[in-house]
Amino acid sequence: MTKLTLACTRSDRTQPILDGRIAIGEQEIIATAGEPEDLFRIAMRDAQYDITELSMASHILSVARGDSRYIGVPVYPSRAFRHSAIYIRTDRGITGPKDLAGRTIGVPEYQQTAAMWVRGMMRTYYGVPMSTICWRSAGERTPLSLPPGIDMQVIPEGETLEGMLAEGRIDAFIGPRPPACFLDGSAPVARLFPNSRAEEEAYCRATGFFPIMHCIAIRRTLAEDQPGLAMAVFNAFTAAKDRAVADLSLGNVLRVSLPWIVAEAAAQTEMMGGDPWPYGFTRNRAELDAMCRYAKADGLTAHPVAVEELFERSTHGT
Repeated sequence: MTKLTLACTRSDRTQPILDGRIAIGEQEIIATAGEPEDLFRIAMRDAQYDITELSMASHILSVARGDSRYIGVPVYPSRAFRHSAIYIRTDRGITGPKDLAGRTIGVPEYQQTAAMWVRGMMRTYYGVPMSTICWRSAGERTPLSLPPGIDMQVIPEGETLEGMLAEGRIDAFIGPRPPACFLDGSAPVARLFPNSRAEEEAYCRATGFFPIMHCIAIRRTLAEDQPGLAMAVFNAFTAAKDRAVADLSLGNVLRVSLPWIVAEAAAQTEMMGGDPWPYGFTRNRAELDAMCRYAKADGLTAHPVAVEELFERSTHGT
């Protein structure tokens, strides 16, 4: 039995792996739960863990550069619609997506997957020209070399995007966590889409996408030494996710602390085509292709990346 280190965020989809109820083949797993930003920084700079959760955008970027030390498995521990992650100054005349053209927008990182998805859907779904936007980043986990024509600057040390939004020095902000000035009402800031759930459901029906944020990945040298490991990882995480989804439908004792979770689970499962949280390569091929196109359009990659390059070969049939 081999000892392997694993790092991922804690959720109902990963908890059975983290606590050992579901094993990864015959491996002995030394598990660490952490927050995404910390895990990604460790993975991209130090490659500390044998198996790790990765930002999909950074994974695409590193594969394109040829310096990726990890190979992906088509397990997506984080997926999220990001319409609700777009915050605007309400005193700038921004009433819809097309009003973002020509604005200055802050993002925690330009290469963040959430920001890449927002740019992609704005470009392809809402018809907003991204080339007219000035981007301001709080910092990048890996250096970027963007093509001419993309205005992206890291803000000066000591500044914060939340402060710049509150003071009106940027017009909008994209981030998975709400800015403080939105939460406390201290500045004229609101969501671009007031009814973001309705907008997200319409987007899902139109595109079939449930945006992938992260994947699970294995150290490349380890995947080469243990050819069966990638499928063992895929099977274990799929079993853990299936258990979590099944728990949502248990009505004898509610496993989730929401009173109508069983009805919500049934309704959302139907809307998502029978699987509310799909793993696998083939099922998600169109969405993964879109992500690679978005990365190229954003200047994150100098050339198109084929989705097959992102995932270990044995998992391509999943």
